[in-house]
Amino acid sequence: MTRQEISDEVWAVMEPLMPTASGRSRPWADHRLAVEGMAWKYRTGAPWRDVPDRFGKWNSIYKRFNRWAVDGTWEKLLAEVQKRADAAGKIDWVVSIDSTIARVHQHGATLKRDTGGSAESQESVVRAACV
Repeated sequence: MTRQEISDEVWAVMEPLMPTASGRSRPWADHRLAVEGMAWKYRTGAPWRDVPDRFGKWNSIYKRFNRWAVDGTWEKLLAEVQKRADAAGKIDWVVSIDSTIARVHQHGATLKRDTGGSAESQESVVRAACV
């Protein structure tokens, strides 16, 4: 196995969730090869045009990546992986956010705060929601 390949175990999870050609469209090239090209691109940080030819045409890989982002394929894959990891007890869903480290950018510190209405009207909305 080379570094660019997706393991058979990982592909067994991904393959059933991949979209299939519908209607009279031309069948897609191998999904696994395209996903390996996408993984190569993000692992190296290279531009799409630099994806090696062994993965297919860079433009086809990019279009497929973008199409899957729009149609929800990536969200389905993430949900499935999270579901499996949670069932195996490998995810800790506790999240802690410390607001003391959240700072405003230096250029945003002097902005006027006129977008949310008056403080009194906001306070009355909060009180009404709590009652």
